Amino acid sequence: MKYGAHLPLIDFTGKGFSLGLLTEYARTADRLGFAALGMNDLDPVVIQHPLSHIAFPRPWLDGPTALAAMLEHSGRMQLFTTVGLPVLRGPAAFAKTLAALDVLSGGRVVAALGPGSSAKDYALVGIDFEERWKRNDESVAVLRAFWSADGAAWGGKFYSTEGFTLEPKPARRDGIPVWIGSWGSAAGLKRTARWGDGWLASAYNTTPAIFGEAWKRLQEKLPAHGKNPSEFPNALSTGFLYITDDPKERDRCLREVVGRAILRPPEQLGERLLVGPPEECARKLAAYEAAGLQMAFVWPVADELEQLEIFRTKVVPLVEKAK
Repeated sequence: MKYGAHLPLIDFTGKGFSLGLLTEYARTADRLGFAALGMNDLDPVVIQHPLSHIAFPRPWLDGPTALAAMLEHSGRMQLFTTVGLPVLRGPAAFAKTLAALDVLSGGRVVAALGPGSSAKDYALVGIDFEERWKRNDESVAVLRAFWSADGAAWGGKFYSTEGFTLEPKPARRDGIPVWIGSWGSAAGLKRTARWGDGWLASAYNTTPAIFGEAWKRLQEKLPAHGKNPSEFPNALSTGFLYITDDPKERDRCLREVVGRAILRPPEQLGERLLVGPPEECARKLAAYEAAGLQMAFVWPVADELEQLEIFRTKVVPLVEKAK
């Protein structure tokens, strides 16, 4: 199993952002042998808090901007959007952004896409929330058309590339790989099989057992779309991480840091996330690998540089030993 590192774009602890930290983070991930660097798009921009406050609980740095700033520090790591939101950003503009990143990185971008899940986001950009999935499907087709070397036009209900050309094209003649972000629902897996070059699942929305079952169902659907299940990639994103042997620190992280930011019960998060002792985190990852997971993205929520080191030196060897 390979590992990716999410750029620390959410300010979980209130310390703010700096270019220096992001730079050291990217360099550390490359030095430690991470295979990919990921950036999460702004989803949600705002959410309805149970206490009737409408505001995301933590500042969230813009993903494409941060990823662009890390290009020269990212070595040969793949550069993932985990996930990107073409409907909210506009598929034409998003195609242009990712094409530029691919050109400047020498062809290392992977576009994992989704529609987002916040109705407030859609209100903010003036798009009907109920149209999100249909627009997302069309956005995938738009991106592929703009990135295609042959320049063939595509048109649908919401978008059309007729009469427009995007230059420069991505670095790779066959364009940027498009993965579909899905929690594993029947509809999401159907879309992944039809539209995707890969599948991106979400760590805080699944377990090894749930992931494994969804992966089997997806593999069964792929041949109908001319895709080889043995060559179809997958990955797990939003793997919030904090490795500690202190039970109180573990509980505080789940309740006050991650749980308060994404509004999920700490008990559920404790079952699903890599928060706790190295041995516990390794058991979860080993179970995912046994279920068919190919790449796990980790996202340290504090002490980012130290946590990347601990993960690679204390957790990964235990996963390898468990094989």
